[in-house]
Amino acid sequence: MNLPTPPHLFVLTGASRGMGLAMARQLLRPGHTLLCISRRTNDELASLAQAQGVHLEQWSQDLAHSQEAAERLERWLGSLHASELDSATLINNAGVIPHISPLGGVATNDLANALRVGLESPLALTSVFLRTTGRWVQQGWRGPRKVLNISSGLGRRAMASQAAYCTAKAGMDMYSQCVALEEAQLPHGARIVSLAPGVLDTDMQVQLRSGDPAAFPDLGNFVGMKERGQLTSPEAAAARVLAYLERPDFGSKVVADVRDPA
Repeated sequence: MNLPTPPHLFVLTGASRGMGLAMARQLLRPGHTLLCISRRTNDELASLAQAQGVHLEQWSQDLAHSQEAAERLERWLGSLHASELDSATLINNAGVIPHISPLGGVATNDLANALRVGLESPLALTSVFLRTTGRWVQQGWRGPRKVLNISSGLGRRAMASQAAYCTAKAGMDMYSQCVALEEAQLPHGARIVSLAPGVLDTDMQVQLRSGDPAAFPDLGNFVGMKERGQLTSPEAAAARVLAYLERPDFGSKVVADVRDPA
């Protein structure tokens, strides 16, 4: 990596489309270093970063291979000069909805992929982020460290034909609470939030609205929200999520919703 590094470091997963892409665009501003980890890189982001003179790295990485992704991130973070950084933030945004069906109709490999991307990978990436940046703290670094997990209302409310996705998001909420307790015991511990971003107008919503009504009892609700204009655009949702990240009370409520009052 070519140093010096712009001082505010962000690591973002699932940055190639939807709200992740919108967040990446909005994070590409002077003073930021942005690492995007997705299955595909995005040429638009590369061009935008070059035009704005912002340091961007993009990895083509399947997050279902969580050990590989975590080891790669740990090596990369270890190569940085912490003294040149003012802050470090990990945003676990990537998620997968498998085939929309009651659990018995979902292939085992689809279930495994959804849980690896949606839960195992965030756990692994959070682990190496905390471990590596924790060493920076031990060496005297005092920049804020934040972990923002993009959760969902479906992690807090059960829904038929969504067992894998609901489970991944519920697990994300729970591990965030565990990490918050751990970090609270440490001097200069990291702050972590598992944040529901609202209902978004993304490809994931298209997938939900394309479900078989016989297999997905809540299909009509998703169709109705689209028809009533109740979905938030990826760009607006990204702005709200990043604004939440900058709130002075970030971390005071670990399982949160972007619509929570300040």
